[in-house]
Amino acid sequence: MSLHLEIVTPERTVFSGPVGNVYMPGSNGEMGVLEGHAALITALEPGELRYEQGGQIHTLAVGSGFAEITQQRVNLLTDMALGEDEIDEAQAEEAMKRAQEKLAKISHSDDAEDLSHLRATIAKSMAQLNLKRRMH
Repeated sequence: MSLHLEIVTPERTVFSGPVGNVYMPGSNGEMGVLEGHAALITALEPGELRYEQGGQIHTLAVGSGFAEITQQRVNLLTDMALGEDEIDEAQAEEAMKRAQEKLAKISHSDDAEDLSHLRATIAKSMAQLNLKRRMH
């Protein structure tokens, strides 16, 4: 394995090491990366990130961000990266519920930044809940 994956959030480096492959939620759907991939920079959408290391598949719920891909590296910069054991299902459900209620109350003429923030909160909460529920 000579593909190096690094996952960084504003708080910490979540993972850094050699992997066999990476599957990430891109702006155009799920994207797979193997060693030798063409270089590119792409948007990362909230969803499920998977990577293979030592014959095991590891899964994280990730938020928005960017992926820089070279032939031997994948650098992910994201606002959230949580493993199943780090996800509080009740807290994620509550965050999603609050965001959905606020979204239902505001008009589309309101601040676009507020709308974008609420939609991002809902998407990140869904990514967490989907991962947590699928793993059980």
